[in-house]
Amino acid sequence: MATFQITGGKPLKGEITPQGAKNEVLQILCAVLLTNEQVRVKNIPDIQDVNRLIEILGDLGVKTQKNGKGDYTFQSDELRLDYLKSDQFRRDGAALRGSIMLMGPLLARFGEAYMPKPGGDKIGRRRLDTHFEGFFALGAKYRFNPDEDFYGVEVDENGLQGSFMLLEEASVTGTANIIMAAVLAKGTTTIYNAACEPYIQQLCKMLNRMGAKISGISSNLLTIEGVESLGGTEHTCLPDMIEIGSWIGLAVMTKSELTIKNVSWENLGVIPDVFRKLGVKLEKVNDDIYIPAQEHYQIERFIDGSILTISDAPWPGFTPDLLSIILVIATQAKGSVLIHQKMFESRLFFVDKLIEMGAQIILCDPHRATVIGLNQEIPLKGAKLTSPDIRAGMSLLIAALSAKGKTVIDNIDQIDRGYEDIDVRLRAIGADIIRA
Repeated sequence: MATFQITGGKPLKGEITPQGAKNEVLQILCAVLLTNEQVRVKNIPDIQDVNRLIEILGDLGVKTQKNGKGDYTFQSDELRLDYLKSDQFRRDGAALRGSIMLMGPLLARFGEAYMPKPGGDKIGRRRLDTHFEGFFALGAKYRFNPDEDFYGVEVDENGLQGSFMLLEEASVTGTANIIMAAVLAKGTTTIYNAACEPYIQQLCKMLNRMGAKISGISSNLLTIEGVESLGGTEHTCLPDMIEIGSWIGLAVMTKSELTIKNVSWENLGVIPDVFRKLGVKLEKVNDDIYIPAQEHYQIERFIDGSILTISDAPWPGFTPDLLSIILVIATQAKGSVLIHQKMFESRLFFVDKLIEMGAQIILCDPHRATVIGLNQEIPLKGAKLTSPDIRAGMSLLIAALSAKGKTVIDNIDQIDRGYEDIDVRLRAIGADIIRA
């Protein structure tokens, strides 16, 4: 198994361009199943999770042509639906949580869809109820074989029927799945409490270019008028907001001057302001983020003088994927902050590794951690670490690059699942990191 060997404490300098957005790409790639015409997708990141999904599409019979780096054309005109019930798909689909979004397009176009219990990050319970309740509201029936760990949904001869639904939670993948099922349903579908992240907006805009009729985009109330069929299109994915936040954290922790290129500021929401609450200086320069080298930064307090709390929430709230980065930054800030991870109960368990490196953190419970900033007085020290999931793994990598001494991080496949050529890109701006 590969590891990263890192010698930390070295300032970095230069420019870095974020990859295409992982969470958007997984939705967009599933949507190519909705038409038998060609769909061209650009700015696709070369990362494990995305490459796995492209392989699954190929095994399903999707014709795939690579036009250049991050640029693919897909055509789903001769699919092998028997693959969905095969042992191979059971293995492939279970290894990638994002493959759950294959169900909506397959159900809409072919009247049936199957999915093994999906894998993904071990960050706590991640229910699939929203996906299936949406399918049921459209008229699908549930099939489950407990002996084979397969989920299945299918429709009768009447097909999917549009309906009103109030989602119990604003699930991003659940909303995407329901949208992709509803665009080919008969009649009108209304989705209330829909997720409205920029990546959902991108999916809706792409589907509309293919001939769908979706209104209410960017709000939590979507109206979808079903159409008979969809055509081909071209689509360019947004830069990854999670990677952008990761680079901000990297610059701050290593006291480095960095410019993050082409970040799509209008799609970052509250992310820059949350970093500013920790005392991080960052500037908007055209569509770039410029971060000057900072020796010290101080955490704000609330207006009444109480300790700052940073918590996650559905968009336009702060994304849970960046809370681990915020937590790491806070360890070297001046002041204290309460990190409240509301959405996943196992995502803060990586703090024991930061404590081992010298951070002052109190894990209050599975959802909350209090960070006491050391104001750079006691730098983090190198350690032997293991990456538990994508985002915690990146946080530990940032901590290691700022720490004194050498750090070894095992299980870096978890980091590779979400970050393209991370070691190569870090070396380009001066990091001492070796993949071994």
